[in-house]
Amino acid sequence: MLQKIVNGIAIASGVVSITVVGVAGYVFIRKDAIIENVKSKVMESVLPGGLGGGLGGAIDLPTPEAEAPMAPPVGEGFGIPSF
Repeated sequence: MLQKIVNGIAIASGVVSITVVGVAGYVFIRKDAIIENVKSKVMESVLPGGLGGGLGGAIDLPTPEAEAPMAPPVGEGFGIPSF
């Protein structure tokens, strides 16, 4: 009975090991194609017309002209200690 359990664990371990080696080999062989694919997707999202350019109009960001210069708050925070 114990021999069957040990054999089952050994077979499962072998399957996991072969799977890990296979995936690592696949990634190693195709690493250049994977890197180029990721680069192209990043560039599409960063360039105007992509996701990065499309968010500018969707978010209501304040413009520098709309912001009035503010005086620093008085009596808030820790301040600079005098020694």
